[in-house]
Amino acid sequence: MAGASAWARYRTLSSRVERCAVGSALGAAAGVMTAGFVDWRIGACSGAGVAALHYGLSYLVPGPETEWRRGARAERRTGRDLGGLGRGYAVLHDRTVPYLSATNLDHLVVGLTGVYVVITRRVRRGVRLWADEGRLWAGEEPVGGIGETAARAAELVSRFLAEELDEEVGVVPLVAVQSGKVEPEGLEHEGVTFHRGREIPEFVKAHPVIFTSAQVTAIAAAADRLFPPMRLQF
Repeated sequence: MAGASAWARYRTLSSRVERCAVGSALGAAAGVMTAGFVDWRIGACSGAGVAALHYGLSYLVPGPETEWRRGARAERRTGRDLGGLGRGYAVLHDRTVPYLSATNLDHLVVGLTGVYVVITRRVRRGVRLWADEGRLWAGEEPVGGIGETAARAAELVSRFLAEELDEEVGVVPLVAVQSGKVEPEGLEHEGVTFHRGREIPEFVKAHPVIFTSAQVTAIAAAADRLFPPMRLQF
């Protein structure tokens, strides 16, 4: 499932039971204090408000938990977007790649028009992704590592598929941008194409057909063997 390992990582960092317990304790303390000074009804409302505020802040304030949760949800959105490819395309999610231990392969598409490595990246809502003078920017902030990760993953996938199938297999590196803005025609940067996640299927299907259905099946099967799913750790 798309985003499974990122969601598992979020779950290891986050405990809803713990948040509820702490929030309840804070709320109870605030309620008792307020009731002692004012009225029990106001104290009850105050306690509930403090508990809700604690829970909301622990859920929304930026931090490792929040970033992993948002990343997992972005990968799931891309997974749903890629579901629009339809027949003639196989999509693998959340896979390991040898020599790429620092990250996972978010999505691998094998279809009639070729093989595509798709890395999902979330950009702050409404922020535009653009390139200038050899650098990639998200709004006014420089961004590094996104394209390089996709390019490296595509290179490794191509190499391992070629060794497994005994023939050259070109792999196109793509970055699916979630939340942020990208021009409708996409963005090219250092050999990597950036598109909004929902536009990736049309981009893929717009390429010329180069494989038969039998070849797609064989390549997808090889990819499934070579790049196993990430192990979930809770």
